[in-house]
Amino acid sequence: MKKEKMTVGKALVYIYVILFALICLYPFLLTMGGSLMTDREATLEGFKVIPSDITFDSYRLIWANKNMILNGYKVTIIVTILGTCCSVIVNGMMGYGLSRRQLPGRAVVNLYVLITMLFNGGMVSWYIVCSRYLHLKDTLFALIVPSLVNAWNIFLIRNYFSGVPEEMSESAKLDGASEFTIFFRIYLILAKPVIATVTLFAALGYWNDWWLGLMLIDNTELHPLQMLLRSMMANIQYLQTMSQQSSEAQSMLANVPGNGVKMAMTVITTGPIILLYPFLQRYFMKGIMVGAVKG
Repeated sequence: MKKEKMTVGKALVYIYVILFALICLYPFLLTMGGSLMTDREATLEGFKVIPSDITFDSYRLIWANKNMILNGYKVTIIVTILGTCCSVIVNGMMGYGLSRRQLPGRAVVNLYVLITMLFNGGMVSWYIVCSRYLHLKDTLFALIVPSLVNAWNIFLIRNYFSGVPEEMSESAKLDGASEFTIFFRIYLILAKPVIATVTLFAALGYWNDWWLGLMLIDNTELHPLQMLLRSMMANIQYLQTMSQQSSEAQSMLANVPGNGVKMAMTVITTGPIILLYPFLQRYFMKGIMVGAVKG
């Protein structure tokens, strides 16, 4: 095979892509550098990618509560895996049903799902339903069920499924396949790009969620990682406020790198979920573009 010659235009494209990638990577590198800085250096010189005086005090402070952090990781990982799998299946089945033109009342159900994207019943009614009627209070399901169904993901999957020829499902039915068999063994296999896209959306949502933990979880053993780190940040901010009035609080805060802790928490919570993206990025753009345009 002949090797393609590097033209000027192609070289400029490569340079542009590399520079754009570095620009996108810079905020994360700046966050990592900020997590290794002292508060004094951050105040005087601002955050830098490579600090002059590297310190791991922020990570030591967070790791001092390692049992709580590890438990938060365990809860978050379980919730993310279970929630993502259930969310993909539920949204996928809903999208599959709405993509069937012969479904009775299809237009009404489509409108009902669309309305949920525009309006909601309010926080009080939502809390009453979750705690009193669904009995989700202080359970692991409280971190999964409220975020299980997403109207945007349903429409994304529906639009993708609408582009699959009807003849495929009809031929499968002639061979005796049920709707569940057609969905799991044909449509899900054909819809890898959109399923990968929805999986990424759902996983990011569950991993980054702290609101459900704040509203529905009182048991600290069930607090997700984001909720624990939010509580730690709130405690630091409280000490910073009290340090202006109390010398005792000021002495406690003297050894707490507040800015560094914020950056360190960002690195800790963002790092693991970044590892998911390389496995799904090959499908991501295709899934979101085709799923958003078709139908």
